[in-house]
Amino acid sequence: QPWKSPVKPAALFSFLAPRWPVECEVIQETIEHIEWVPPEPEPFCPPMGPEQVLDTLSEEQGTVVYHSSPVLQGSCFTCARVGGAPGPLSSPAAPLESPQDTTLLFESRFESGNLQKVIKVGPYEYVLTLRPDLYTAKHTQWFYFRVQNTRREPLYRFTIANMAKPKSLYGQGLRPLLYSEQDARSRGIGWRRVGTDVCYHRGSAREPPVFRLSWTVRFPHDGDTCFFAACYPYTYSDLQRYLRALAADPARSRYCAVQALCRSLAGNTVYLLTITGPGSTAGKRVVVASARVHPGESGGSWAMRGFLDFLLSAHADARLLRRLFVFKVVPMLNPDGVVVGNSRCSLAGRDPNRAYGTALPGSFPAVWHLRDMVQRVLAEREVLLYCDFHGHSRKNNVFMYGCDASGDSTGTRLRQRVFPLMLSKNAPDKFSFASCKFQVQKRKEGTGRVSMWRLGVSHSYTLEVAFSGSTLGGRSSHFSVEDLKSLGHLLCDTLLDFCDPAPAKLQQCLAEADALLQRQMGREPGSGGSWSDVSPSELESSTSGSDSSVSDG
Repeated sequence: QPWKSPVKPAALFSFLAPRWPVECEVIQETIEHIEWVPPEPEPFCPPMGPEQVLDTLSEEQGTVVYHSSPVLQGSCFTCARVGGAPGPLSSPAAPLESPQDTTLLFESRFESGNLQKVIKVGPYEYVLTLRPDLYTAKHTQWFYFRVQNTRREPLYRFTIANMAKPKSLYGQGLRPLLYSEQDARSRGIGWRRVGTDVCYHRGSAREPPVFRLSWTVRFPHDGDTCFFAACYPYTYSDLQRYLRALAADPARSRYCAVQALCRSLAGNTVYLLTITGPGSTAGKRVVVASARVHPGESGGSWAMRGFLDFLLSAHADARLLRRLFVFKVVPMLNPDGVVVGNSRCSLAGRDPNRAYGTALPGSFPAVWHLRDMVQRVLAEREVLLYCDFHGHSRKNNVFMYGCDASGDSTGTRLRQRVFPLMLSKNAPDKFSFASCKFQVQKRKEGTGRVSMWRLGVSHSYTLEVAFSGSTLGGRSSHFSVEDLKSLGHLLCDTLLDFCDPAPAKLQQCLAEADALLQRQMGREPGSGGSWSDVSPSELESSTSGSDSSVSDG
């Protein structure tokens, strides 16, 4: 059984190179970035309204300078191989006419890259088109691409012309990320927030509507190689490098077993980590965590990285957690989507986080095998908590979605709110309890959170990490990689608070949750009364829910 004493199958540590659909061209260069934390928090920028947007020259009058062959709509995944399409690569970028040609050279045919087409509409102005998720015609949100032949002096303007969602944090101060290879080499600077005149607005009046994201920027150097991204990239190869280092560490590998949960449609390994202290697992409860079911939500991987870093550390609290629990962790549920640069879907062309209720192992192997594993563990022992790490493109801060059923007792319904409330106390400058939601909507029945709760996991949550940053505790700034990783540590702290044998913290949070609900219902705190006959929708105001509600319909 996967939850029993750790085993380390040697075959897994070959860590094969990523497998790509055979339609995808892949450049040979290895793309890696250094980690860096800015010395000061990076503030949000004042967003521009649509009425302030500078006129973009007509795309019809421009010149196509990059066009990566799209996978035909209506086609479906057939087979995959290491390195993607066989044979020589095409040349999607227009060649420079002379050394004085200032045209930027674009590229996105690398792991997690997404950019389909670029039209140059002015000397330093470009209109970009993102590639939809493979084998679909939608879900354009994630971008990650390279530019070369930069000039330091001009002010460049970029417009992504086919963003999918009507609302975005780019309308609330979010800025794109830039990485300069020259700055990484010479100054140790990694990904940083850039862009002025950032604007997110509806494009043409066509249906279905598309939305435009534009920003202006100056590059730091002449002749540099730079990258733009929607969020800090975390690729399948990044995960493999992390697991390889873990396997080679004699201390950490003693209490962490790496196994294959299954293989993806493309044949990439979906890794399962079992983390627990030495000795018998008898009587230990289980905690299950997963991330990156949605490949464009890379912030979830950085939070997962912090969770694993702390859990595998020598810290006294980490040792206590390993003594108390068996942790079952799937750090990347959708490796194929991550490899090809999708925003939301797997190679099945559908959202795997809507397939838990109906998933077939042949179509959604990771989802099916995760659910099956949890079901088998539940037959033998308690699963205390499930947490699925996500990213959110429309709401600031960090928050959770839980599961609240109106037929449950008052105590059960209040306990659903205790873990997120404790986390908000441990992370007051990042986590917003006010943004948490606990309704179980019919269209969310196929999610991991609801599916695990239906199986019998009493505390089942989605952790949502904003693409932007925090507006709490006096902050109005973007999350750094360090901020994201700290969430994993804070989650571990909260788990210990949640399971503290001394009842004081639990009782305090139950009373506080009850008072908050009383106020929401217009009752006097302390007036008593049962919650069992009040529906979850009555307890929550109608604000935006999961990040999928617009794009999945």
